[in-house]
Amino acid sequence: MIRRITAPALFPPPTYSHASVVEAGTRLAFLAGAVPLDEKGEVVGVGDPVRQAEQVVGNLREQLRAVGSDLAHVVATDVYVVSSEPAVLSAVWEVVEASGLSAGPHSSTLLGVACLGYTDQLVEITATAVVPEREDGR
Repeated sequence: MIRRITAPALFPPPTYSHASVVEAGTRLAFLAGAVPLDEKGEVVGVGDPVRQAEQVVGNLREQLRAVGSDLAHVVATDVYVVSSEPAVLSAVWEVVEASGLSAGPHSSTLLGVACLGYTDQLVEITATAVVPEREDGR
């Protein structure tokens, strides 16, 4: 069974859910790409990949909260950055490391790409996370 979740604190995505939770012994959540949009759907930090990375990590936290998980339970990410400059990718990765995402440790791929889905978007992070059992057994 797959349960698809849209995080209520985030801007509603147009054609996808923020996460999918699958029962498979351990519950896993497959999160859609967290993007640098605020609650009004506006791109945050135009031209600033570090600011966008901070917004993306904050939005990823909200996606995880909506499914009952958190950054510590992330097992895999893909980090997309619109740049061909290693220094820009490194600056975004520093935000990822500072967030606690890499404390897992989790599997991750850092990619420089030509463009992303929203105008002025420079950063996106997809993630897979374990959804821990709650004390009530759910």
